[in-house]
Formats: sequence, C-alpha cells, structure tokens
Amino acid sequence: MLHSDPSQPQSLGADLRALRKARGLTLVDLSDMLGRSVGWLSQVERGKSDPSVTDLRSIAKALDVSVSSLFRQDAAVFEEQGYIVRAASRRPIGSREDGLIEELLSPDLTDDFEVLHSTFEAGSSIEHEVRRDTQEVAYVVSGKLDIWINGTTHSLGTGDSFRLRGEPYKWSNPYSGPATLIWVISPPVY
Repeated sequence: MLHSDPSQPQSLGADLRALRKARGLTLVDLSDMLGRSVGWLSQVERGKSDPSVTDLRSIAKALDVSVSSLFRQDAAVFEEQGYIVRAASRRPIGSREDGLIEELLSPDLTDDFEVLHSTFEAGSSIEHEVRRDTQEVAYVVSGKLDIWINGTTHSLGTGDSFRLRGEPYKWSNPYSGPATLIWVISPPVY
C-alpha cells in the first residue's frame, strides 16, 4: 500500500511510479517500451533525473495518460504540499476529448486511489464502452448524466451516485447543461 509523506513534496517521479505500478508494469517493462535503460527510468522515478519533454511524451503514451497530466500546476506552499489542492492549482487529467474535462483533486497519484473533478459538457458522450480493472464511485454534484453500466441505462441527477467494479460502461450528457461529478478511482488510472 502506498502512502505519501506529506512533509516530503511529491515529485513527478513518484506519480510516474504510481502510474506504472497501477498498470501492472515493472521497471523493465516500461523501460523496454520507452527504449531507455532501467537505470534511467529508476532515476526518473526517484527524482534523481529530469526527463525531457520528448521523454515525457513517450512516457505519457506508454502509460496511456495525457502529457498535461504529468505537469504540476502552481506549486503549493510547503506547509500545504501533500495535503491541500487549491482550486486554481488542480492538474488537468485526460485529453478533454468527448466533452469531458477532468481535474485531479488528490494532491498526487501516490495513494491507492485518485479523486477527480469531472465536468461532462452539455451534449457530450462517448461512443465506445470503457472497461477498467478498477473500483470506482462517482457522485453527481450538479446536472444530469446518463450512464450505461453493463448494458443497462441509468439517468442520474444531482445527489445521485454510482459504483463500478470492472463492469463495462459509457456515458452521455444529452441535457442542456453540464454535469459535474466527483469521481473516486482505485487504483489510480491517470
């Protein structure tokens, strides 16, 4: 079980290590995918070496995350690092494709879970089912959202919540306003 020490600022390397492990990849697996040495990747994960922008693009592709999710926003003051994420300092997560805007609410990706603020724009949807080896719970803060879980359609409104345990799902917001959800995913996938 991973636990971050809030007195130690988390690094890009710690997030990369958490993402690699969440995908079931070893250092050897990921270094082979990147065409880099295990030693180099180990140094990046330990914060001893900084990857280039080209390296970050390759890492993001290999881990199936957006490059922007690997960059920190405004640095937290020392006393807040590992504890507090200010609204203006949230890291964008995902690609923003399909009308979904996601931001990381967790201070980093080193816990056994991640918490996201997800906004589904009016008229947005995904066409293909998603299936992840995760446990997920989401709460509708505002708006309406339709979700298909394992082939069954559910219409959700403000205050509703749902859980996924590896079932295939897809979503749609055919409504006139955005839907905002708080989404908890274990293990982290972004």
